Amino acid sequence: MLKSNRLIALGLLAAAILCSLAKPLAKAPNVLFAISDDQSYPHASAYGCRGIETPGFDRVAREGVLFHTAISGSPGCSPSRASLLTGRYHWMIEHAGTHASKFDKKYATFPNLLEQAGYWVGYTGKGWGPGRYREGGFTRNPAGPVFSSKKKSSGIKGISSTDYAGNFEAFLEQRPEGKPFCFWLGGHEPHRVFEKGIGLKKGKKLDDIDVPAFLPDTPEVRGDILDYYVEIEWFDSHLARALAKLEKMGELENTLVIVTSDNGMAFPRAKANCYEFGVHVPLAIMWLGRVKGNRASTDPVAFVDLTATILEAAGVKHPSLGQAALAPSGRSLVPLLASGKSGRIEPTRTHVYSGRERHSSSRYNNWTYPQRCLRSDQYLYIRNFRPDRWPAGDPQKFNSPGKLGPMHGGYHDIDACPTLTFLIENRNDPSHKPFFHLSVNKRPGEELFDIKKDPDCLNNLALDPVFLKVTQKYRDEMDAFLKKTGDPRANGNGDLWESYKRYSRMRSFPRP
Repeated sequence: MLKSNRLIALGLLAAAILCSLAKPLAKAPNVLFAISDDQSYPHASAYGCRGIETPGFDRVAREGVLFHTAISGSPGCSPSRASLLTGRYHWMIEHAGTHASKFDKKYATFPNLLEQAGYWVGYTGKGWGPGRYREGGFTRNPAGPVFSSKKKSSGIKGISSTDYAGNFEAFLEQRPEGKPFCFWLGGHEPHRVFEKGIGLKKGKKLDDIDVPAFLPDTPEVRGDILDYYVEIEWFDSHLARALAKLEKMGELENTLVIVTSDNGMAFPRAKANCYEFGVHVPLAIMWLGRVKGNRASTDPVAFVDLTATILEAAGVKHPSLGQAALAPSGRSLVPLLASGKSGRIEPTRTHVYSGRERHSSSRYNNWTYPQRCLRSDQYLYIRNFRPDRWPAGDPQKFNSPGKLGPMHGGYHDIDACPTLTFLIENRNDPSHKPFFHLSVNKRPGEELFDIKKDPDCLNNLALDPVFLKVTQKYRDEMDAFLKKTGDPRANGNGDLWESYKRYSRMRSFPRP
């Protein structure tokens, strides 16, 4: 008996020594993913944008890494969010890669994967959508269980009454003890419709903004942009509250905070377009306990890279690795974040991709406007697969069966707004006519822009002999990548996109 006790004691001593030598397991990080709805780069004060104040975003940028070349999954809400959730480019997820269709459950989402790994997950506001996820087998929104009971009035028309930060607090209060969390804080702002004139009512000034060169510089357009800024600031106030809550709880240091937007601003030639103001979005990432702050990166980053980052940070392996049909496509940013460096950090990140198919019901027979784009440090290359179609949507529609509406009553891939109304009403004014045509005219099959010199995408270089080699280089790289990743547009089966059902409102247009 004595011998047995000695053996037990020796065994316990050995185990204690081994435990003391072993490194302690790192605590699983929390994840706060904050995403606004229709916000272009560089519309945050951290980027030096005039006329707007975003202290929440600025804090994440100041205490983390501010990204200058973040490209969304698509220039439209639903496919961009689906790309982000799955870590796959929008052409790799079938119906979910177009607008207002379904989302097939066979494509694993990062909230579900983290939940299976022991995380407490949830979302508030806008998760994945618009579309019908139940048609694809999901029993809840792909962003996770919803937290929406808390309400807060802004007193501003068009702003959601959902108290995003309040619902985040409710989520935290219900979290089981000891569980790490992953929360999707999804604002409905700055999605249209804006309260007209609210920017001026809030004390903003028309002179305090920079109008993109593809829009007319008029009081009407400036006022519309100011109203858009007010909505961004509302979303940002919830982000700031969420950060303050985590700090008060002592959880901020162990939380990976990612802040971005799903696509660009809802203005002509921006949202629903593969131009800069359609796919280039704000991005800041903070992880106080592990990532050095006060840094900036110019590396091209895609939404699929954010998915890979979240999975690696959480120590979660995607179950479909090795299966090309279902595996994610991104490259984690964790090494870049941990590098402590600024500027152009990882030279092998040469370019990223985005694209679109159908946006709204905007053309005859619900036809799409298929685009793919490649964004490098300097250039934006765009492939328009159907240059015979109207990029902003058909100009004329049926207002009722057999009754054709007025010309220029269409263009439904541009959200209804004062700026679009101004362009249509002033389309024959010599000073405004060029902006109208920039927004609605048909486009060539290829476009190439030098973003360093032409961030507003006005000078197409694709047919310029001087840029022949650049165009050919990106044409070849895109062709190879789209074929490798199974894009139906590159594999002779592009009409498949026309077959995906749209569940939102349908319009009727005359046959071309």
